[in-house]
Amino acid sequence: MFPAPFAYERADSVAGAVRLLEQHEDAKILAGGHSLIPAMKLRLATPAMLVDISKLAELKDITIADEIRIGAMATYNQIRDHRELKALLPVLGEAINVLGDQQVRARGTFGGAIAHADPAADLPAVFEALRGRVKVVGPNGEREIPAEDFFVDLWTTTLEPTEVLTDIIIPKPADGTLMAYAKHAHPASGYAVAGVAVALPVTDETVHDARIVITGAAAKPTRAIAAENALNGKTLDADVLATAAALASDGLDINGDTYASVDFRSHLVRVMARRSLEHAASR
Repeated sequence: MFPAPFAYERADSVAGAVRLLEQHEDAKILAGGHSLIPAMKLRLATPAMLVDISKLAELKDITIADEIRIGAMATYNQIRDHRELKALLPVLGEAINVLGDQQVRARGTFGGAIAHADPAADLPAVFEALRGRVKVVGPNGEREIPAEDFFVDLWTTTLEPTEVLTDIIIPKPADGTLMAYAKHAHPASGYAVAGVAVALPVTDETVHDARIVITGAAAKPTRAIAAENALNGKTLDADVLATAAALASDGLDINGDTYASVDFRSHLVRVMARRSLEHAASR
């Protein structure tokens, strides 16, 4: 199927992209394009204009100082193969390795995944588990949005139509932080039917401020608060891990479909939570 007619402009700067978004109603940012273009071909998205930011070199940098800053146009492969990132945030590489295929990993971008907010995507859950936030630029200047305030609903964020997501910012994890990602992938699409990202700061063998974020099961990345509470203040033994995993689907508004009913998807959330927690604890 062919997309509806649309105009195309390549931005020469972030400010230029913002101007184009202001000037053209119903314009959309084109980053890697692996999600937007198929949606356009199916007429699920019909933007009047695409504003291409793929050539903006300033959005491809990765810098590590007091915080980790990943440019929105950094590709999955670039992130996965970055030596310092691999040491600090191994969970990013784990999620990328089970994301899409070779072509998607070569061209898809972190910023695109976050901004698109697919409810079954892998990286939004990892981003939230790592306590990330995004920097966006619009007509009124810059602002930063924490992950928990960014995702609203299915394919919906707090990003304004005239704003450009420029950076993903992740605090450096404390020494002793354990992290992992596990998912049950849909056999046709590879998207997460249920995926679980965990980040567990551990001090003196005790977990504090645990983050467990579910993807694929609800309308947006969702923290498993009951499971987190079951870990905080505890030592990671087998019983504690099993108890937390059993609570992973509590309080979630689980989606059902022809592949996975609500009950089956809830079961998968608990299974993936246990795998992810056990993997993190084994490090």
